[in-house]
Amino acid sequence: MPPLTIYLAAPRGFCAGVDRAIKIVEMALEKWGAPVYVRHEIVHNKYVVDGLRDKGAIFVEELDECPLDRPVIFSAHGVPKSVPAAAEARQMLYVDATCPLVSKVHIEAERHHGNGLQMVMIGHAGHPETIGTMGQLPDGEVLLVETPADVATLSPRDPEQLAYITQTTLSVDDTAEIVAALNARFPRIVGPHKEDICYATTNRQEAVKAVAPMVDALLVIGAPNSSNSKRLVEVGSRAGCAYSQLVQRAAEIDWRAIDGISSLAITAGASAPEILIEEVVDAFKARYDVTVQIIETAQENVEFKVPRVLRSATA
Repeated sequence: MPPLTIYLAAPRGFCAGVDRAIKIVEMALEKWGAPVYVRHEIVHNKYVVDGLRDKGAIFVEELDECPLDRPVIFSAHGVPKSVPAAAEARQMLYVDATCPLVSKVHIEAERHHGNGLQMVMIGHAGHPETIGTMGQLPDGEVLLVETPADVATLSPRDPEQLAYITQTTLSVDDTAEIVAALNARFPRIVGPHKEDICYATTNRQEAVKAVAPMVDALLVIGAPNSSNSKRLVEVGSRAGCAYSQLVQRAAEIDWRAIDGISSLAITAGASAPEILIEEVVDAFKARYDVTVQIIETAQENVEFKVPRVLRSATA
């Protein structure tokens, strides 16, 4: 078999927010029994969602698809304020699995709004996290930008009274360009007290930047609807890797496209479990004489508590 060096980027895979969200569904099933309803995919990963579905979770897109007598969990991406308000109006039992780092952005937006500032959100239109964050404030109070070009077309209520926030899973470099455009056009715009892009997104992108120039190909394990996973592919391409691709599992590897490679980097988005990384490595071991090396650029020891309702004794 031909030799192949596989560089495993670290950190990779699950972040603390994803880990917490999955735990919330599992503990809810343990406490209240099946079924437990989950509004939107708890995290963007088919393997994870299918595994929870097998345990008794039912995934729906809207609250009105849930019966009144079963618990409902809100996904890690966060929800507009109208969703918990509707759940309370219907007297439903709900658990909010919003990542605490997304909640931080929600709180920030409300604080700025309370100070009379209109918000500019840097994010991807239609992404659940963007919808949830924009839904923290009244209509018209959050203006969305996706590119530096969008900044030129903004029509704020008062250019002197603006603040910006960002989605937590964006490209660090792309976001810096948009922030520069905002600062150039609106010199008085207020930025976050602490970076909104989360530690896990930043760390995974830095690991890819370190490994991408060293290899013939980069595989990012993640879902096609996962923002942070798609950004890793883009970061890999920009960092000099000629072939940078997203795959959900080993079955999606395009073997012909990487024929003849001698070095490969593997990473995974923040909602991809380690078992899928092992599956991909095993698929290469079946075809190559593999040597595995780990390239670690940061260590993570973040952990978030689950909500108090689940920490109390199980029913």
